[in-house]
Amino acid sequence: MGRLFGTDGVRGVANADLTAELALGLSVAAAHVLGEAGTFAGHRPVAVVGRDPRASGEFLEAAVVAGLASAGVDVLRVGVLPTPAVAYLTGALEADLGVMLSASHNAMPDNGIKFLARGGHKLDDALEERIEDVYEQHRTGEPWDRPTGSGVGRVKRYDEGFDQYVAHLLGVLPNRLDGLKIVLDEAHGAASRVSPEAFARAGADIVTIGAEPDGLNINDGCGSTHLDLLKAAVVEHEADFGIAHDGDADRCLAVDHTGSEVDGDQIMAVLALAMRERGALRQDTVVATVMSNLGFKLAMEREGITCVQTAVGDRYVLESMKSHGYALGGEQSGHVIVLDHATTGDGTLTGLLLAARVAQTGRSLKDLAAVMERLPQVLINVPDVDKSRVTTSAELTTAVADAERELGATGRVLLRSSGTEPLVRVMVEAADIEQARAVAGRLADVVKSALG
Repeated sequence: MGRLFGTDGVRGVANADLTAELALGLSVAAAHVLGEAGTFAGHRPVAVVGRDPRASGEFLEAAVVAGLASAGVDVLRVGVLPTPAVAYLTGALEADLGVMLSASHNAMPDNGIKFLARGGHKLDDALEERIEDVYEQHRTGEPWDRPTGSGVGRVKRYDEGFDQYVAHLLGVLPNRLDGLKIVLDEAHGAASRVSPEAFARAGADIVTIGAEPDGLNINDGCGSTHLDLLKAAVVEHEADFGIAHDGDADRCLAVDHTGSEVDGDQIMAVLALAMRERGALRQDTVVATVMSNLGFKLAMEREGITCVQTAVGDRYVLESMKSHGYALGGEQSGHVIVLDHATTGDGTLTGLLLAARVAQTGRSLKDLAAVMERLPQVLINVPDVDKSRVTTSAELTTAVADAERELGATGRVLLRSSGTEPLVRVMVEAADIEQARAVAGRLADVVKSALG
């Protein structure tokens, strides 16, 4: 069996790859594995289960709840809430595990299952692998040890989670948002109620778009992966800026009052300066991935802030933050983690903190985001090559070294093997877009000849 768990849980086309049977079986397996690991020792286990608004989430939630309860786990169903809300409630309610049903920014036909450990943290790889092994073992015939009578889990709705999470968000804010007009694009997703409620309670005058989920329209031409609607709405309503989330609201991108995009790197730059000013940026360090724009790193260096870089993926950002005690990290895509207040990227929290900085300084988002200049970035995917040799080819190593000498301190080269396809990604940044294109084109040709 191929590995089910990816970097962000189990995902696939709902009812084709991700079936009710798989959801139920994995949930039973998760309960047994966590029981074996001692997570439930000495008490009756409790799980928090939430989902985004996808139609398939309705039957998948039922399967997950059935699986957990059949394994003796009491279940609190919190309904449609963002992934970071489920993570927060898992910790706040001292639950033994959390489960979120969502495929994040993916199209509606997909769905996913993410298991969270006690405290709202992602399960480590060893536990995920054990869950897969146990699931497969029982799927092929070995019967489960099933509780009966009073030993089966009980299931109840937990509607209080909505207000608890909103109260948590508001409690983090350093100042109110009175006087700001903000457009919110909720991607017809999990934050469609939470985000407008939090911004309104914080004092902002809000305009919402993409906040009418019907189970079928999540991420459909809106949200953080489709910013055109938000850009138009910000300009039309003469708003101070706009905020966009993805389907499960663990991302945040922004649009300034002119309709220009403000990406995750720029958001982190603004928040890093705000947190340092408040004494909340531990070790004056921010964590980003190797795909963050060089302009971000240069801006942080200029401001006296250390930039630690990790491999691509918010899980690697989080690992670095937890290992070294850093407070802020994230990705260009808008996954921003403020570790003192969240165990995962939290799009609503990020948007609120960004708005608080605008309100506190009285400066426009455009002005604040100008702390960093995004250098032109060119990305070329080179298909049908032996990606395993990208780090060992002498011809390619020489070509990269030549390119780096040509670009100097204001340019950068990054070659990455795709994790899912037989291709190599060539990324070049330079102060001049034409130079970036020329260097990227030459390197792509070398990749073809050296690895083809």
